[in-house]
Amino acid sequence: MKGLVALPILLFFSCFTSSFTTSLAADTIAANQNITDDGKTIVSSGGNYGMGFFSPGNSTKRYFGIWYNKISKGRVVWVANRETPIADKSGVFKVDERGILMLYNQNNSLIWSSNSSRQARNPVAQLLETGNLVVRNVDDNSLENIFWQSFHHPGNTFLPGMKVGRIAPGLDVIISSWKSADDPSPGKYVFVVDPKRLELVVNDNSDLRSRSGPWNGIGFSGLPYLKPDPIYNYTFVFNDEIAYFTYDLFNISVITTLVLYEDGIMNRLTWIDRTNNWIVYASAPADNCDNYNLCGAYGRCNIGTSPACSCLNRFVPKNQAQWQKADWSGGCIRRTPLDCKIGDGFIKYSNVKLPQGNNWMVNISMTTEECRAECLKNCSCMAYANSDLRGKGSGCFIWFDQDLIDIRQYTDDGQDLYIRMAASEAAAANQDQGGSEGNNKVGVVVGSILASLFVVCLGICLFIRKKKKQRKRDATSHGRSRMEQIPENSFPISHQDEDLDLPHYDFTTLAKATNNFSFTNFLGEGGFGPVYKGVFNDGQEIAVKRLSKESRQGLDEFMNEVKCIAQLQHRNLVKLLGYCIQQDEKILIYEYMPKKSLDFYINDQKQSKLLDWPKRIHIINGISRGLLYLHQDSRLRIIHRDLKPSNILLDDEMNPKISDFGMARSFGGNETGANTKRVVGTYGYMSPEYAIDGLFSIKSDVFSFGVLVLEIVSGKRNRGFNHPGHQLNLLGHAWKLFKEGKPLELVDNLVVETCNLTEVMRSIHVGLLCVQHSPEDRPSMSTVVLMLSGEGTLPQPTEPGFFTERKLIDASSSSSKPESCSVNEVTITLIDAR
Repeated sequence: MKGLVALPILLFFSCFTSSFTTSLAADTIAANQNITDDGKTIVSSGGNYGMGFFSPGNSTKRYFGIWYNKISKGRVVWVANRETPIADKSGVFKVDERGILMLYNQNNSLIWSSNSSRQARNPVAQLLETGNLVVRNVDDNSLENIFWQSFHHPGNTFLPGMKVGRIAPGLDVIISSWKSADDPSPGKYVFVVDPKRLELVVNDNSDLRSRSGPWNGIGFSGLPYLKPDPIYNYTFVFNDEIAYFTYDLFNISVITTLVLYEDGIMNRLTWIDRTNNWIVYASAPADNCDNYNLCGAYGRCNIGTSPACSCLNRFVPKNQAQWQKADWSGGCIRRTPLDCKIGDGFIKYSNVKLPQGNNWMVNISMTTEECRAECLKNCSCMAYANSDLRGKGSGCFIWFDQDLIDIRQYTDDGQDLYIRMAASEAAAANQDQGGSEGNNKVGVVVGSILASLFVVCLGICLFIRKKKKQRKRDATSHGRSRMEQIPENSFPISHQDEDLDLPHYDFTTLAKATNNFSFTNFLGEGGFGPVYKGVFNDGQEIAVKRLSKESRQGLDEFMNEVKCIAQLQHRNLVKLLGYCIQQDEKILIYEYMPKKSLDFYINDQKQSKLLDWPKRIHIINGISRGLLYLHQDSRLRIIHRDLKPSNILLDDEMNPKISDFGMARSFGGNETGANTKRVVGTYGYMSPEYAIDGLFSIKSDVFSFGVLVLEIVSGKRNRGFNHPGHQLNLLGHAWKLFKEGKPLELVDNLVVETCNLTEVMRSIHVGLLCVQHSPEDRPSMSTVVLMLSGEGTLPQPTEPGFFTERKLIDASSSSSKPESCSVNEVTITLIDAR
């Protein structure tokens, strides 16, 4: 379920080996007919499911079961003799005259059978198109008159149309894990519906592994991903006698199912025809905060913070020493004890997963206001919440005489929970909440005034500092110029000494470190010039970027990079170690990145295999954080203007680092963009407003980042992308798939088996939001970082800019004449853009 329970997990397949060669003519077995283990199978009427003997994984033991029939990796969905395998191919499956299914081994010993409280007149067993094996009378097709069905006795697979939970008095349907991929016997994990608490749970033997939170009329408070979906719908049904969960497919052409694995993780798997493989659509638990009661009583788990556990507002750790050691099991207690005689109140905690309660009740007719009033009258009432969020909301959950546990904090999902607190705490909290809006407005005004004063003071200080430096240069420049023999067209080394805390290296030292810039030390070449690996005498490895005489970039770009990056400190920005200006030589010295650049891996079948999905999402997140630092958190606001794979370097641990700031522009104050007649950048990564009109801003970098995300997900380049079905570039192709509801077809085949579908879907969605045509529609990088790591609903993207390659070329050529252009990923400069 897009959310049923959502947690990342190792995906493996319950493949089976057998020699299926022929099929019986029908989808039914009549009384006293049988299926033997010689390759014969039963196939459902539409061919979706097959049934017969098989061996799971690497096992040689034989089982009778049902599997997906049309796809090449026919995942097993049901097993009859889970605990009693057959050692050889002597098994026989049949239906007797009473309508009982029976499985025999070579000794004609009964090793498994179905049961039924009623006997059939003329029974047949039929494999339905839903994957349900049913026993009925031959002349009665009514599902209500079925004597027995496999949907009431599932294994580890929850198929569409199946009901899990208490579906009738005395009949509880559960999902149980396999012991291993080779052994389908029941493992230690079960997925059930708790009819008392109205929630979905995964149990580890008798211990609770994870829970969904109670049903609130539209979903479960602990499953924010479980929302309306174009593929399937879900239903939770409960009354005094039953409580079950079920889901059905809107689009029957989609092959999707829920599987409980032997590690207790439940995955929604979806079959992708293009890749001929299964992928994880969602999983649960989704992260550490989904593990049951991680933070103890009145503790809340927030996966976006470090540490994840904290006490609810106005609660404190019960054992501070243990809490500081990351032992949160003791939980939290109220800062001020309750005193029901004096009078208590309630504090609202928003966007949380509702807690577990052994002693609780549901009143579906009581309003929230009535619930509050009744709860105040009862000193044992600890908390309440709305039990039905449909419409205007009605109904009430009430928790009594207990600590509240397993609370999770969300950003914009979950529910409001009202917890009983001492009157003084409740009054103070309500006053804080009531005054927050006014305080925020005052804070904005005060913040604006302080920011303006800071900018003024900063400007005065910089002006005074500049004057002092100028006087110092005037007093010493003549003698120093003669002594150091710096050519007229060289930038004085003294400029670095006075303006930059950055070492200067002489050319001889760098020549020695790079073996005289030998070809064996050559790492690559960009618009600036060649890059060489070097080693200093102390063993430190460096990357040496040497300005080429043929480069379109000159002294301005060189010094721009030195000035921009010298003061930047962030784990996702490459570190500049020093520079050299000597005669005509202009050289930059960086920390060495052993894994080269992202360009080395994109669109290369051999190298792309080294980037599984965890590495790719790690790179995406790292680039986003580095770009956020440039746009918002650095000393000056910096727009990179040339973000592309070759400018993303990777260290030993595949941490991405943004490099090459020769084209970057810095701004102060609240400036976020500018206009230029000199457009620089790389085709395929430039935003429309920049390439055509020379308008660049932080949103130009956002566009480039969106292109990078789609390239990383797909393993293809935007520029030069081709598809047999259309002439769109990668952005257009991604947009087309997104509109058609097939975004997963964008995913690189090489990462299908390692990808987390929730992360993949979110990355594609965010990438398309970033490449929207209008800069106003694109999110800021602060929003991008939150969207990539968050859980809330994302806005729908509009059509991307430069929808096709042809539009990009036409648009740019109609407005300017490029000085240089290449099909390779080389920085270009456009003169006199509109």
